[in-house]
Amino acid sequence: MNRHHPHHDVIVAGAGPVGLFLACELALAGCSVLVLEQAAQADAPMKRLPFGIRGLSAPSVEALARRGLLEQLEVPRRLKHPFGDPARMPAPPARRQIGHFAGLPFFDEDIERARWTRRLPGSLDTSMLSEMAELESVLAHRAQALGVTIRRGAAIAGVEQDAGGVTVRAGGELADGGMTYSETLRAGWLVGCDGARSTVRKLGGFDFAGTEPEFTGYSAQVDLADPERLPPGRTLTATGMFFQSQPGFLVMQEFDGGAGHGATPPTLEQVQAVLRRVSGTDVGVSALHAASTWTDRARQATRYRRGRVLLAGDAAHIHAPLGGQGLNLGLGDAMNLGWKLAATVQGRAPDGLLDTYEAERHPPGARVLDWSRAQVALMRPDPGARALSAIVRELLQTRDGATHVAGRIWGVDTRVDLGEKADAHPLAGYSVPRFELEDGRRVDDLLRDGRGLLLDFGGDAGLAGLASGYAERVDYVAGPAREQLGISALLVRPDGIVAWAGDDEGCPAGAEPALARWFTPL
Repeated sequence: MNRHHPHHDVIVAGAGPVGLFLACELALAGCSVLVLEQAAQADAPMKRLPFGIRGLSAPSVEALARRGLLEQLEVPRRLKHPFGDPARMPAPPARRQIGHFAGLPFFDEDIERARWTRRLPGSLDTSMLSEMAELESVLAHRAQALGVTIRRGAAIAGVEQDAGGVTVRAGGELADGGMTYSETLRAGWLVGCDGARSTVRKLGGFDFAGTEPEFTGYSAQVDLADPERLPPGRTLTATGMFFQSQPGFLVMQEFDGGAGHGATPPTLEQVQAVLRRVSGTDVGVSALHAASTWTDRARQATRYRRGRVLLAGDAAHIHAPLGGQGLNLGLGDAMNLGWKLAATVQGRAPDGLLDTYEAERHPPGARVLDWSRAQVALMRPDPGARALSAIVRELLQTRDGATHVAGRIWGVDTRVDLGEKADAHPLAGYSVPRFELEDGRRVDDLLRDGRGLLLDFGGDAGLAGLASGYAERVDYVAGPAREQLGISALLVRPDGIVAWAGDDEGCPAGAEPALARWFTPL
């Protein structure tokens, strides 16, 4: 069956969290969005607990809160232990582990949170556990409520772009079990959020540079014939590592150069063979319920945009899933890109606005890839890595070491390079603190509609007059806050990033160029 569909503003390839979040951001700004997803069904065993567990860092937690989505997630509220029944786990250590770097723990009491001076009383958690399946479900419902069309079982087979838009050929089996179909779609823009094997990236001609893998990782739910042969927790071995969170739930790493990774899930025989090699035992696997493989391949698109085709999430950058950085990096891409692409689609973007997406998101992607590579270097099963690992373990037991690593992993210290002058306000480029106005409203509430925000604690008449010229783009809110950090006013972009801040009353002169840079006047 051949079908033709009307023009869309944006086609998003991929209905994972990044693609769905981007679709929500675009639709919130008034764009017509079509999401194409190759998989016919949304649900999959590896998206559910325990393998579907994902850590959300501070920027992701804040982004979801600012769109009213965080409160819809039930798993973070009820998840008392990431792997189910704590009674089935070994006794907890005397000190509370709160994270790790390359499997090396850091502890809550070693983190000096007072150094994070931008975090106000009432700030959201710096990290939060979530489930991939629930996150996708919440985002999908939100997208559909905003008018986004989601078509599953639709694989992209061709991409052609011209000066006026992008033509996409797609086909497959409909998710409702309908007949095989093919269709030609037309949109102004195409964004590839279709994962590590991104078809959009390949068809769009993007370069994908980086390093090849050193190991194959395995996540598997199995029945063990003799479970007593494997200890719980994390065990380093001569060929890699295995981690048993609870009986039968395994994560393994074998330093084989990535040879075990393939497009199809591993078989029972493969999982058993790897487990025996890594553990050095003859443990038996009597049943395999679910399994997947992954590697530490670290690659990044050299450009995030080619004409009218853009990349976000794993389509733009891949690395080992160590420390849960990938999902957060992708959600950050979506939050950054959504309002900029929407403004471009609607012809209200200042010159160069869309170019700032790559300029702002490529550097943090490169940093995360190096962060991942550093962890792999510590995890190698050789004497040099073991010696270095012992030193890093000691550093993580210091307040400086634990605070630095926690701040990096949780994104607390993340700052967007706005390309500003050296004398720009110290808060510019950071996520806006969770200011609470004296009337009880928080910044989260004021950013729900995805517009810019000019927050004026002093009620300056000049700022009010300036804001009136941007009333269709920026909300002006005046009133004192319970804690103002010495700031009299600030401009916040739709993605929650502080674009400008002023320390003195009567500062419309400083706000005017910032408004003009990020928004167009009426």
